[in-house]
Amino acid sequence: MELSIWEIVKTIIFGIVEGLTEWLPVSSTGHMILVDEFIQLNVTTQFKDMFLVVIQLGAILAVCVLSFEKLNPFSRWKTRHEKKLTWELWMKVIVACIPAAVIGLLFNDFMEEHFMTAYVVSATLIIYGILFIVVENYNRGRSPAVTDLSKLSYKTAFLIGVFQVLSLVPGTSRSGATILGGLLLGASRYVATEFTFFLAIPVMFGASMLKMVKFGFNYTGAEIVILIVGMLTAFIVSILSIRFLLRYIKRNDFKAFGWYRIALGIIVIAYLLLVGDPVKNNL
Repeated sequence: MELSIWEIVKTIIFGIVEGLTEWLPVSSTGHMILVDEFIQLNVTTQFKDMFLVVIQLGAILAVCVLSFEKLNPFSRWKTRHEKKLTWELWMKVIVACIPAAVIGLLFNDFMEEHFMTAYVVSATLIIYGILFIVVENYNRGRSPAVTDLSKLSYKTAFLIGVFQVLSLVPGTSRSGATILGGLLLGASRYVATEFTFFLAIPVMFGASMLKMVKFGFNYTGAEIVILIVGMLTAFIVSILSIRFLLRYIKRNDFKAFGWYRIALGIIVIAYLLLVGDPVKNNL
């Protein structure tokens, strides 16, 4: 493929969308599918499928950089007890990864083949938008049982991982599913969100590695540039997105994201009904 300035611009747009939506409970995969419906990268189908997943590596690095000290069990600045708590946090993350790892390996290809469409994304955007509003109303006036990440039990971590399985359906949002699960299981907004960030590290890294292995490592120069630009953009925007969300939830609930999901889902459905699927229209 020929790498033009327009292809770089489109790649940057994908990186911005990934960085903004990966950590907000609005579905990064859903937004990436929707963007792909209207902004087509001039690449092979196989590379594009891989790119839409591997671009998440940039977002993962943002979490690692921002939370390096908290996630580092070898830090010389930590006491023995703090190091022990860090190891326990990683064990809880691993436990929470088990459900999605098992179910994802079994059904990921089926989901990609049958559910990677704008219609599915719009439906799940609306459904989980409603759920966020319902759950926040349900929790109004209730005090969370878990207000510190170190107090999160292994059982609760595993159950949050079960909620993560729901994100196999595009448009659900991995962060949205796990945050909803955390809220329903008694975690505070901050704890549920922070655990979701850490849970993303092995999940997204594993998914990206599987995609890269499946695609192979025979990249053209243009494909390497697209991957680097996309991941770097996602990294920079993710830094801003994560900082924004952690500040936002200290004083606000998730209803705004619920309403956003509902509005976007309705707009997409209206567009598809009135104009049709842009990909099919171009076939």
